[in-house]
Amino acid sequence: MEGKRVSESRITLTQLMGPNDANLLGNVHGGLIMKLCDEAGGMAAGKHARRTAVTVAVDSMTFHSPVHVGDLVTVTAEVTWVGRTSMETRVVVTAEDVYTGRITHTNTAYFVYVALDENGRPAPVPPLILETDEEKERWQRAAQRQQYRLQQRRQEGI
Repeated sequence: MEGKRVSESRITLTQLMGPNDANLLGNVHGGLIMKLCDEAGGMAAGKHARRTAVTVAVDSMTFHSPVHVGDLVTVTAEVTWVGRTSMETRVVVTAEDVYTGRITHTNTAYFVYVALDENGRPAPVPPLILETDEEKERWQRAAQRQQYRLQQRRQEGI
């Protein structure tokens, strides 16, 4: 199976946050941001595998700053690591005040997906071609996270 570059999986979603997206304080619901992250991560995984990819795990998601009504939210995702059938995606969220131009990093999260074949069974994914030192470092950190996830699963008896 021929490998694919990280850049080939990259996806960007941009959405204006309106009143229906927010709580009474005018902050966008964290659940909505999580949904956008999962959608972007899933699309990046699907682009890499050229198959349906389903969410298996989400590492912790910490919000560093709120997203407000009127902000333009940008969610960027790319594959950072691949196994035989699974992939990790790095998802970065920013919020832009379109009037001032101020961009705030709201959170970064890591999602794991498994590629599925036509019968809904795990399917092999292409290897990841790492071109930059940053991509290689992200791969190493992702591999460590994956080892930790697997260790946690074993300890939980899953």
